[in-house]
Amino acid sequence: ESTDGINIPDGKFYLGDAGYACQSGILPPFRKTRYHLNEFSSRNYPRTAQELFNLRHSRLRVTIERAFGTLKNRFKILDQKPFHPYSTQVKLVLACCIQHNWILQWGFDEHVLEEEEVEPDDVVSSGHGVEAFDNDAWKNKRLEWAEAM
Repeated sequence: ESTDGINIPDGKFYLGDAGYACQSGILPPFRKTRYHLNEFSSRNYPRTAQELFNLRHSRLRVTIERAFGTLKNRFKILDQKPFHPYSTQVKLVLACCIQHNWILQWGFDEHVLEEEEVEPDDVVSSGHGVEAFDNDAWKNKRLEWAEAM
């Protein structure tokens, strides 16, 4: 599959923010539903399947943002405007990930951010008017997964 030039393997998907339509290969949170971690507390549990889905979506996005932040802190080349050809950029990212994993296994890790230091961006609540591009089959799949949680 290809979404906006991104090749997405069959049966796989990318986690998207609310700026993306719910379509084949892209899984955004439910719009107009609580999302951010700070909206949930020990006394403010998710009340619906959609809220639980969004809470887990948000937690996963924070984890992903932490991973990107850690890589960009450790390898400054990843935090700069790219000047290499695309194929070289891909190899650089893979090489940095391999080195990072080696450091985690065998070395001291001084660059890992604490979870509290990373917040997903605030675009989730806006929606950006992408509802018109949602794919009904993927919206139904997302709802099924939410209800199965």
